Amino acid sequence: MDDLIFTISVWTLPVLVAITFHEAAHGFVARLRGDDTAWRLGRVTFNPLKHIDLFGTIILPATMLAGSLAVGAQPFLFGFAKPVPVDFSRLDNPRYDMVLVALAGPGINIVLALAAAILGHMVPVLPSFMGEWALFNLVNAIQINVLLAVFNMLPLPPLDGGRVAVGLLPAPLAYPLARLERHGFFILLGLLFVLPFIGQQVGLDLNVLQWLIRGPTEYIIEMVLTVTAFDPLATLSAMR
Repeated sequence: MDDLIFTISVWTLPVLVAITFHEAAHGFVARLRGDDTAWRLGRVTFNPLKHIDLFGTIILPATMLAGSLAVGAQPFLFGFAKPVPVDFSRLDNPRYDMVLVALAGPGINIVLALAAAILGHMVPVLPSFMGEWALFNLVNAIQINVLLAVFNMLPLPPLDGGRVAVGLLPAPLAYPLARLERHGFFILLGLLFVLPFIGQQVGLDLNVLQWLIRGPTEYIIEMVLTVTAFDPLATLSAMR
């Protein structure tokens, strides 16, 4: 039970910080570019309660974490927050500014990953009973923020990468992609769960999203650790 509580505690805070800053960044940049919809609704805030979706932020990730722990697998989390409302028609330059608003979320997640790695250098000065807990929080923060940034940059609306693609592609390609937004969530669920399940039944690896996400995520995490000169394993060894 103690191990379960520890595991939940070192994942919960990084997840809440990652999604809160991600959504607040969208609203903040939207306000800078002319649309104050999120600001007026109180969504440009670091209060996680304003961004939590009961199913997407709590029930779904908790279920997946419990399932991973039950089978002894590496914890795998998927979830989502309440999207920040943005009225793109109110932006100063709707098509261009839509790209900036979309990039704000993944951008702040990379900043948070770098900040977590920098803070990792301070862990050895903490009291021993706090040091390991703080280290696991920071390591998980790096992983979660990079994964969230990479996942959201997939070129499928309503993900941020989809909106970036719609804003940058020529109109004949952008319009059909934009029309996918109403079906985007169901396409994601199919790619995340249905396609891998079918692959297991027929003996094929059909985890397409893993192919697309794993490589860039591992590369960016390595870059974050290199740039900040942070070595989690060495830090943990020094503490012990």
